[in-house]
Parts: sequence; structure tokens; C-alpha cells
Amino acid sequence: MKKGEKMKYTYYQLGIMAAVVSFLGFVVENIWLAMTKGYINNRNMNAPFLLGYGLLILFMYAVFGTPAAFKMFTKEKVRWKRYLLYFLCSFAVVCVGEIVLGIAVEALCHIEYWNYSNIPMHITKYTSIPTSTAFAAMITILMGNVFPVLMDGICRINTQWAKIICAVLWIVMVADFFISFGHMIKAKNFYLKWKIFLRAKK
Repeated sequence: MKKGEKMKYTYYQLGIMAAVVSFLGFVVENIWLAMTKGYINNRNMNAPFLLGYGLLILFMYAVFGTPAAFKMFTKEKVRWKRYLLYFLCSFAVVCVGEIVLGIAVEALCHIEYWNYSNIPMHITKYTSIPTSTAFAAMITILMGNVFPVLMDGICRINTQWAKIICAVLWIVMVADFFISFGHMIKAKNFYLKWKIFLRAKK
């Protein structure tokens, strides 16, 4: 964003978007669990929001913008090159983010939040080239194709209602984040409230 340029979206609109993405993160992780483990669970939270996903999208928008309005490569006009560069930036952010988060959770909660050691081309146990590639692709597609459409819909919400919705969602997400991680730090274990098996246990 150039100096003096007005932000395209308000903080309230972006806050709602972050909540939507946090919910989608919860859904995506449970879809992955359902496909690989045969069950779904609360993903260590009480509410169906994974705040890290929403914060990641806010970070990507603030630092890089979208593939169509890429802040770091404003002179690049070729569409596929802009998407490729955005993908590479997303890949780097995911790698660094997963390593930092993995180390922080293990230090605070004394649990291994995840371990990619059994995945080929892993970079430490917290990240790997295949997983970071998948996440970076999802981020690039989301920011390039889904983000603008969702934001158009959010922008149609009445300003006062947008403020109320944003405030309520963020109070719920932040409070739940601290309550849930507080439990994990105290118990030194995962916060499992519910677990539903979708196929018979072997």
C-alpha cells in the first residue's frame, strides 16, 4: 500500500474475514483428520475457530496484499508470474511460521503439537516441503480467487452490524484461544473435548 493510499477494507471487515478463515481452518483440519484418521475432534478449542489461520491471512494481506495487487512486485504485470511469486512468499511464511509455532507450543505446553519427521523432505520435525507446498497453494488460491469474493460480500454488511459482528467473533476467538491454551499449558496435554469416529476403529 502506497503512502497516503486509503485502505480498501476497514479493520472490521478484515476482522470478519479473519474469523471466516479461522472457521475454514477448523473445517479443513477436520476434513484432513477424517480422511487420514477416520475421526474428527475439537482441534484443541471450544469454539470452531483456529485463530492462527485468520491471523495468517491478515498477515499475508497486510504484508503482501493479494496476487492481483502484489505489494512487493508492483511492476510485474504477467499474471502467472505474480501468482508464482506470491506462492513462493507464502511457502516461506508457512515454513517459518510452523517452525516458530511448533517450538513455542512445545516449550509452553511440553507436548509435541505435530511431527512431520515421517514425511519426505521435512525441514525439522515442524515443517516439510510437501506440507508447506500444499499450504502455500491453498493460501495463494484463497488470496487470489476466494478472498476478493468473500470481502465483496462482507463489505455489503451494514457498518454498525459489521462492527458488532467483528467484536463478538473476536471476543469469542481470543477468549477461547487463551482458555484452551491455558488448559494445555496447565495439563501439559492436548485439550480434547470431543471426538467423533466416522468409521469403525481397527
